[in-house]
Amino acid sequence: MKILISNTSDSPLYQQIKEQIIDAILKGELVEGETLPSIRTFANDLKVSVLTIRRVYDDLEKEGFVNSQVGIGTFVSTRNVELLRDSKRRLVEQKMADMIQTAKSLGITQEELNDMMNILYEEA
Repeated sequence: MKILISNTSDSPLYQQIKEQIIDAILKGELVEGETLPSIRTFANDLKVSVLTIRRVYDDLEKEGFVNSQVGIGTFVSTRNVELLRDSKRRLVEQKMADMIQTAKSLGITQEELNDMMNILYEEA
């Protein structure tokens, strides 16, 4: 698992790490039962405080993305994956509704909007 953190980001370090772990779970890069690095190892690898990683793991556990077993390790759990995917879909739907409203107010047809969407989707 590759985690990239930025000191220039507005997002706190723990949030950057947490979001990347969740994304890796959603993409299937981290699978059910897979062991995450120990807090100390992960902190050393990322050159951050062990308290930062502890917060990440605690948040992930509270949200149901990992299970921690004292003395054994922290393991990926996928029980909340569908709920999160649905939440992200709703966010996209809201942004699309806003986009459609803007397009209509500017006189852009559905066909033109679909063409723009297809072009932008293929480029991304």
